[in-house]
Amino acid sequence: MPTSAPDAAIALAALRIKKFCITQEEISKAIGASQSQISRILSGRTSASSKLALDLCTYVSLAAGGVSREAVAGNDELMDALKDVWDGTPAHARALATVIRSLGLFKSPPPQDRSTS
Repeated sequence: MPTSAPDAAIALAALRIKKFCITQEEISKAIGASQSQISRILSGRTSASSKLALDLCTYVSLAAGGVSREAVAGNDELMDALKDVWDGTPAHARALATVIRSLGLFKSPPPQDRSTS
């Protein structure tokens, strides 16, 4: 059975957690969840497509050297796009954040080296 995108994102987060020595306690404090919830997500006992799982993946990505808030805020094209579509409500902000985060699951694979084909 193929791995779903959310499951793959959790697997990547788990690898980054180990590589960068990020603790479950650190994640739980950062995203407002209990350590046991973090454990359940990482072990596959909680839906990988839940909001908490998405928050976990986002936090781990940033903690492992992802894009900084300053880089995002300094990107005029991204900020203009958000201004064009956001209605200003917290609910809509959460919905847009979910859509944007989900796009990270569809990153293009690295180009293949054609010199060996």
